[in-house]
Amino acid sequence: MFNIDIDKELCKGCELCVELCPKKVLGMTEELNSKGNSFSKAIAQDKCIGCMICALVCPDACVSITKEDS
Repeated sequence: MFNIDIDKELCKGCELCVELCPKKVLGMTEELNSKGNSFSKAIAQDKCIGCMICALVCPDACVSITKEDS
């Protein structure tokens, strides 16, 4: 299983990670960060395959993926 960490204060809500996730793990919040942007969050973390596409496409480097030790 993989853990997805998104720095909500760095996220500007561009939705690239949401659009490009092959397993539709991410979604956007209605909550706003301190800059007034909605931000992405894991909505189906158990479906994450660790492909890292979200982290690679994020222009602000606010997504990180780590693998849980079994």
